[in-house]
Amino acid sequence: MLQTTVAQTTGKQALVLDLDTVSLADLGLVGGKNASLGEMIQQLSTQGVNVPGGFATTATAYRYFIESAGLEAELRQLFADLDIEDVNQLRQKGRQARSLILQTPFPDELENAIAAAYDKLCQRYGFDTDVAVRSSATAEDLPDASFAGQQETYLNVHGLAAVLDACHRCFASLFTDRAISYRQIKGFSHLDIALSVGVQKMVRSDLASSGVMFSIDTESGFKDAVLITAAYGLGENVVQGMVNPDEYLVFKPTLQTGFRPILEKRLGTKELKLVYDVGGSKQTKNVPVPLDDRMQFALNDDEVLQLARWACLIENHYSQVRGTFTPMDIEWAKDGISGEMFIVQARPETVQSQKHQNLLKSYALKERSQVLVTGRSIGEAIGQGKVRVILDVHKLDQFKAGEVLVTYKTDPDWEPIMKKASAIVTNQGGRTCHAAIIARELGIPAIVGTGNAISVLKSGQEVTVSCAEGEEGKVYQGILPYEVQEVTLEDLPRTRTQITINLGNPAEAFGVAAIPNDGVGLARLEFIIANHIKVHPLALVHFDKLPEDAIKDEIATLTYQYEHKPQYFVDKLAQGVATIAAAFYPKPVIVRLSDFKSNEYANLLGGRDFEPQEENPMLGWRGASRYYSDRYREGFALECQAIAKVREEMGLTNVILMIPFCRTPEEGRKVLAEMAKHGLIRGENGLQVYVMCELPSNVLLAEEFSQVFDGFSIGSNDLTQLALGLDRDSAMVADLFDERNDAVKKLVQMAIAAAKKHNRKIGICGQAPSDYPEFARFLVEQGIDSISLNPDSVLKTLLQVAEVEGIVKS
Repeated sequence: MLQTTVAQTTGKQALVLDLDTVSLADLGLVGGKNASLGEMIQQLSTQGVNVPGGFATTATAYRYFIESAGLEAELRQLFADLDIEDVNQLRQKGRQARSLILQTPFPDELENAIAAAYDKLCQRYGFDTDVAVRSSATAEDLPDASFAGQQETYLNVHGLAAVLDACHRCFASLFTDRAISYRQIKGFSHLDIALSVGVQKMVRSDLASSGVMFSIDTESGFKDAVLITAAYGLGENVVQGMVNPDEYLVFKPTLQTGFRPILEKRLGTKELKLVYDVGGSKQTKNVPVPLDDRMQFALNDDEVLQLARWACLIENHYSQVRGTFTPMDIEWAKDGISGEMFIVQARPETVQSQKHQNLLKSYALKERSQVLVTGRSIGEAIGQGKVRVILDVHKLDQFKAGEVLVTYKTDPDWEPIMKKASAIVTNQGGRTCHAAIIARELGIPAIVGTGNAISVLKSGQEVTVSCAEGEEGKVYQGILPYEVQEVTLEDLPRTRTQITINLGNPAEAFGVAAIPNDGVGLARLEFIIANHIKVHPLALVHFDKLPEDAIKDEIATLTYQYEHKPQYFVDKLAQGVATIAAAFYPKPVIVRLSDFKSNEYANLLGGRDFEPQEENPMLGWRGASRYYSDRYREGFALECQAIAKVREEMGLTNVILMIPFCRTPEEGRKVLAEMAKHGLIRGENGLQVYVMCELPSNVLLAEEFSQVFDGFSIGSNDLTQLALGLDRDSAMVADLFDERNDAVKKLVQMAIAAAKKHNRKIGICGQAPSDYPEFARFLVEQGIDSISLNPDSVLKTLLQVAEVEGIVKS
């Protein structure tokens, strides 16, 4: 008879238990996967988290099956002389173990218990209801070991006979080659681990979408982001890396206070979807996704935010239960019939949560060569060696330790050789696919979703695989020299002078934020516009009037999802700025509005139709003078709308705006008036507006500028150029360009004194303090509030500043 009472009271004898009667306390009884499902049903369903119902066979049932058939002695003898380094022997022993299990019928008591539980599920959901049958090992989903994917899963299982067969196959899958190898590596005894089988109502994501999400950034370990991946169809394609999914990044702190902080949306190719094989010979099949669907996101913004909120709820609950911060690895599915979202698995994340938080380890190439292949970087390390292209799992024995594994995709069958690789490169997959998860766990650099690695890279070719240059991983020709730096972050001094960071690339923000800092002293928009947006803002505003040529076609392709083309600029710019602001939240992030010169604007797609040809763009139509001009104010409006979105919609009010190349106080007032038209009103909702102090007029009229702006940031490059009358781009006078010149220092001294007099913040965001320790000393002696540095100079300059302030001795 089916046991439905609470597991803690009668569970020791139960062969089958309803999921809603088990919890995390029953991990030893029903395994990590099923215990977690039960925990969420019991504790989080009242908070709106949907989990499909079902039942689980227990560890008692598995052991009863093994003991009643006398299989333990045979299995123990089989594994007595196991050598997992011998791939052929591992295969043979795995095959023998699985045969033993499959050739041994279930005892009647177990068969009857499963039949009763499935009948109860059918009464709830309908006759011969479709279920997912998943393995759940009793050692699964521990904080420092992920057994995910080690055992089998069966989808779209109908009818009692099929359910019993799938349960039997799950038992046998405890002895897949990958599971045997992984247990041996992690030090688990093969016979001490039991297997529970979860039988759960299918979510019809074959008619909608599904994916994986992490409540932590998987590469940098940044704690305040939820990473969501999504593709059409059943979720196995995302987990196994069969497709390149969409990716979304959501900021947790402001999400939980009611804002909509989607920091990034990255469109995946999503070529295939896994669906029910209706009338076919298999339970599921892959079918191509129509191009129009591939070009659209699989989730809308409301669905992304709902999933992210659930990720927060799940993480908060598990952290409370375990008494320590517990980021989570979660699988979700959307039902195409009801439109509802569901959580179908949740387990502790096992890589970033185990890292030493006070150790900053960084890799940097000393040289570069031809880039052969690019894709999504996994981890932040560098690996190198000879390429080994393997496309068939039956040829794993060809792989030699230290080689770079190149393949289409990986699944758990590949794990015995993955641990020997110096790096892994795959054609398919996203940041949550199997190859990515295992590479992170092993600490091996990987590049996934390259699309062309197996055709470009050849076995025996020497390459360097770099994941140390942001979100794009690169495979370089040859063995390149690189360095590894480890810095202990404990006991670093705290200085009176704030040490902030210069940053332009949002992809680097989460990693850079781990460096000790007081915020961002200069966030440049130019990198985002040139590399992420690529289109001149006025070409989007006047898209319909553009000439019918290749440039218009390219803009149309980039903005395919946008009927209203200017919104493309707003969204992309907002996402880039928001990512930087989120990485350092709640510390201040000073965002300098666009400071392209007219020739640089012209190089953007469609730009030549809207830009003048100037003899000296360095001193021409740039910065503030563009913003209120009739020729550009429509473009500036898009910047303002993007910043308003970051602050008002996403809740990132730590963003401070900064106006570049503002020649007069009157220009400053005109810019503020232009910003106010788009809801950016200085003083409202805490909005501060700074001005770049980079022109002699900014210094000489500092008192007047103090009446217009909340602070100053000294741009030492332009200030030096204009104080000394130099063209900083001219090699002919390059030897005269020196920020340490007395004229420049006099201007800096005057600017700091004027700002202090009027109680305005003043910092510096030029290169000089990074290059010249004596210039950093001069700034500190003058009482500057902050020094903003490139990331690689922060720790060195921090110690220099501390020495000047008398906090540490040299």
